[in-house]
Amino acid sequence: MPALICGSLAFDTITTFPGRFADQILPDQVHILNVSFLVPTLRREWGGCAGNMAYSLHLLGGQPVVLGALGVDGGEYLARIAGWGADTSLIWRDAELHTAQCHITTDRDNNQITAFHPGAMSHAHKVRVPPRSQRSDLAIGIVAPDGRDAMWQHAHQMHEAGIPFVFDPGQQLPQFDGAEHREILGLASWLALNDYEARMLEERTGQSVAEMSRRPNLRGVIVTLAAEGCELWRGGERVLVPGEKAAQVVDPTGCGDAFRAGLLYGLERGWDLPRCLKLANRIGAVKIASRGPQNHALAGVLDGL
Repeated sequence: MPALICGSLAFDTITTFPGRFADQILPDQVHILNVSFLVPTLRREWGGCAGNMAYSLHLLGGQPVVLGALGVDGGEYLARIAGWGADTSLIWRDAELHTAQCHITTDRDNNQITAFHPGAMSHAHKVRVPPRSQRSDLAIGIVAPDGRDAMWQHAHQMHEAGIPFVFDPGQQLPQFDGAEHREILGLASWLALNDYEARMLEERTGQSVAEMSRRPNLRGVIVTLAAEGCELWRGGERVLVPGEKAAQVVDPTGCGDAFRAGLLYGLERGWDLPRCLKLANRIGAVKIASRGPQNHALAGVLDGL
């Protein structure tokens, strides 16, 4: 059964500065900051949470339905997603704005300076989640980082359509206040966060992760712990699902999205949550050994599950 993936579609431009930012920025002169970094290496990667999740889900044999926004420069990305066999009928094409873009420069100490342009992503709310009368085949969904209005509206629209969904606030978590988070948590069926986001959400809502997991509508709260695996919280009880050892650590970009693709794949098929999370951990370990969020392969990843 298809999985509806609501989230960002973006281009990632990644450059490397061989020196140290700290050597180029004078602390006592930041009020007149004017610096330039020579970056001899540059990569442009396909990115965005929805695009990354759909990539891994299609490799697993799942059926991603992508709901997101592309800009005037998004034709090649649209063709790429369609080439996976994914459903692109819910992708908004903006006639004026560019596709969302993230520009990342990393120095030799792994410090990063990032600039993000939302572009067409800010119009993702213009596409609605289809009602059951139009798309009765959508078995599951996820609300991943996207434009603020899109996340808010799509969460409510999924609930209205009777589509159980994962709430994955990610880097957009600060865009919602405590009351808004509590409202979305009352609509979702699962919650997925990393450990830092979990602490931030606790502060925003005034509830601990354990308390959130006692909500009757939440079937599970998942907190990822990088190489250690992830926590699964249900009914106030915590279970650790151990991580999978990566062949090598190359690039963490997109690991969380790869993890969520594994979670969606298992949930589509009615697996129990520990089994879903074992697959999710395994996919995250595979992805971190590959540079970029959409260049890894998943042959054999389902073996033994």
